[in-house]
Amino acid sequence: MADTITIRTDAETEHALDVLTHDGSSRSAVIRQAVLEAALRKERAAAMRRAVLRMPLGEPDGVDVAAEISRDREGER
Repeated sequence: MADTITIRTDAETEHALDVLTHDGSSRSAVIRQAVLEAALRKERAAAMRRAVLRMPLGEPDGVDVAAEISRDREGER
């Protein structure tokens, strides 16, 4: 059984719904699709973050970038 939800729309949301329903799709159908697509994007982004965090960093090269930046900025003060 499907649940029913109610949303309050503003002018921007109404315009978006007008664009999405221009082809004759129902508001309910386009809202469902938008929610599903948003969830998929969020899941993909989380998976990408996890993949990046699992990437090997490699061996340190001995360069202290913070120290180099600090030295470079000494002349700016």
